[in-house]
Amino acid sequence: MAGIERIECGARMSGAVVYNGLVWLAGQVGTPGASVAEQTQAALAEVDRLLALAGSDKTRILSAQIWLADIADFAEMNAVWDAWVPQGATPARATGEAKLAAPDYRVEVIVTAAQA
Repeated sequence: MAGIERIECGARMSGAVVYNGLVWLAGQVGTPGASVAEQTQAALAEVDRLLALAGSDKTRILSAQIWLADIADFAEMNAVWDAWVPQGATPARATGEAKLAAPDYRVEVIVTAAQA
């Protein structure tokens, strides 16, 4: 496993894994019970934080997956995403609806990025 860096490695998962110039983040969520906008803001702040620890940033995101507990929240999530994502460096992205880990989670964001 030489060359693999695990950031905030826990018993179940790492916050990020770096290998061969790529960064994979675990799914990021906000405070349970908060609004979709607040949860999206918090999740994206964690994306920023973890990418910085991995030597990257949001301009280097290659792909993003966003899971919503209710796809009806798509516009609310997108308003936060659109204000956060750097224009001209938008990643490939997919958004879907899924039952998340707990009912109070409404948004989960997963990204893969290149190191700077």
